[in-house]
Amino acid sequence: MIIFRKSAQLLEKLQQLKNEGKKIGFVPTMGALHSGHISLIGESKLHCDITICSIFVNPTQFNDPADFEKYPVTIENDIYQLHKTGTDILFLPSVAEIYPNGLDNGPHYELGFLESILEGYYRPGHFQGVCRVMHRLLTICQPDELYMGQKDYQQCMVVKKLLSDYNLSCNLHIVPTMREANGLAMSSRNLRLSAEAKTQAAAIYHALTHIKDNVGKTTPENLKREAVAIIERAGFNKIDYLDICNAEDLAPSVNDKLFDHNVALTAAFIEGVRLIDNLVID
Repeated sequence: MIIFRKSAQLLEKLQQLKNEGKKIGFVPTMGALHSGHISLIGESKLHCDITICSIFVNPTQFNDPADFEKYPVTIENDIYQLHKTGTDILFLPSVAEIYPNGLDNGPHYELGFLESILEGYYRPGHFQGVCRVMHRLLTICQPDELYMGQKDYQQCMVVKKLLSDYNLSCNLHIVPTMREANGLAMSSRNLRLSAEAKTQAAAIYHALTHIKDNVGKTTPENLKREAVAIIERAGFNKIDYLDICNAEDLAPSVNDKLFDHNVALTAAFIEGVRLIDNLVID
């Protein structure tokens, strides 16, 4: 595995690989890698000649500075895991390398209602930061295929719009969420949970599964109330949202009627850690 810290050197290498006709797959991460990330690497290796992984904890997507400070950094273990899985290139840039003009000088991205619902509502500015870093990374890495995890469903929809709006020529692949044995979605934030909280946190998955298993048996509003009750009984401190939206574009349901393809999404706090999850429902 080759590690690049400078974009100019990475671009030079990638141009060489493209001249050789190599298909490039890209997995962007913020580190603290777990099996979910490794599954993305595996998908890329399965379909591409060269797999690039980036590790960059992006300061512009944290609307809460304390959350940024607490984000786990496990770079030595991350490098070991990537090497073990056969990742070809690791891009490990500094903040100055990603934001050469500073953190406060960036374009504004028109995201429509995606920026005002769910994560967009509770984390103002978050998706502007996501777009800034993804636009920069995609410009540097110029991948043919992009692999992201379904756990960050709304983020995937935002990146899908970014690719379309800016004519970025790569294909987005949304890879199913990897879960712990109890159903808890794998996340770097899980490292901040106690063993007890990890057990309690499985209630998020149970609540989403309850919605999926009972669609058509009662109204969507009842389903959401029942799911919220499941999460609250497990000991969560706060629920930001629990909703059912169109799986294609996250449009909210109208008049309590579901779409042909839906996704249930939630965000909730336990031990001060904010966890998100979702489940696609037909």
